[in-house]
Amino acid sequence: MRPTLRLRLTLVYFGFFMIAGVVLLGITYVLFRQKLPLSLIPPSGDRDLKRILHVNDVVLTGDAADRFMEAQAAEVSRSLLQMEAVALVLVAVVALASAWALTGRMLSPLHRVTATARRIAATPAGERGLHQRIDLHGPDDEVKELADTFDSMVERLEHTFGAQRRFVANASHELRTPLTLNRALVELAMHRRAASPDVLRLGEDLLRINDRHERLIEGLLLLARSEQELADHSPVDLADVAVHVAEQTAAEAATADVKVTVVAGAAPATGDGLLLEQMIRNLVENGIRHNTGPGGWVRVESGPGPSITVSNSGPVVPPYDLPTLFEPFRRLDGDRITSAKGSGLGLSIVRSVAQAHGGTVTAWPREGGGLVMTVTLPVAGG
Repeated sequence: MRPTLRLRLTLVYFGFFMIAGVVLLGITYVLFRQKLPLSLIPPSGDRDLKRILHVNDVVLTGDAADRFMEAQAAEVSRSLLQMEAVALVLVAVVALASAWALTGRMLSPLHRVTATARRIAATPAGERGLHQRIDLHGPDDEVKELADTFDSMVERLEHTFGAQRRFVANASHELRTPLTLNRALVELAMHRRAASPDVLRLGEDLLRINDRHERLIEGLLLLARSEQELADHSPVDLADVAVHVAEQTAAEAATADVKVTVVAGAAPATGDGLLLEQMIRNLVENGIRHNTGPGGWVRVESGPGPSITVSNSGPVVPPYDLPTLFEPFRRLDGDRITSAKGSGLGLSIVRSVAQAHGGTVTAWPREGGGLVMTVTLPVAGG
């Protein structure tokens, strides 16, 4: 396991302390050894007197006195080394604990930076985790400068994403009015008694184009809504939603001669019921519209837990094309808005709704053609 910065700093500080302690004790020992012989000379300073010693009522003179003084000096030096070693070990333990505590205190602001960044990264897209700040108080040093820079960066990102969401929502709302007006004018012209067959055919074409544009605008509005903060956190059973969606899409499935089967297992979740219904509807409609035609099928399975899986027959999908399916206005066949299959926002909305609820969506090719898509949401109340 890679050592942490706190551990590395603690070992560096402890290493410098040990080196300095060993050097200091070595200098102390050398100076003590130099002064030790002088301390054994009697205070009178008479060189002859130093050779006469009284030890346990025994008088030592000459060489015997010298050997005794050397033995005493060696014993004192050995005792000093032992005491210095014990003191060094005790102080080293205290120094190691102090270095660990001090480095932890010094690095605590960095832990706040990391914890805030992790909270922002773990927050579902719909809950606007970018509003969180470190707001570090303390001395104006490099760590505080880092925290303030991080706060400024997150604030700018929040403003940027907020402006983007508002632009999409406002633009979509503004485009709704002229489309509604266009539909009313075309229908008015088609219902005139003097309308010729050419006018009726042109009107039908214009209504189909207008309908595609309306679906596109509705998709943009839903996409913008799913990226905003969730206002509803109600309990929802995905099994009930799957059955309801299958009933609503039955007419389209019958027209395409595609059989929709629902296997409803308990799948309790929490979130916005309307958004979750639209998410499952988009998955089912995607399976119906991108199918092999007569004889095709779509299978919807809910559970276990808060998950929904939609599989369908269809053309073979290359694995390297799967990531592009969830991008807006991207399709496998290269068709764009003019397609009658939809606006190209269906799976983008699925991913956005799943992420807004803290969930994930995965897709993989089915053997024999078609896709298998699974949306997994957090456990209700978890």
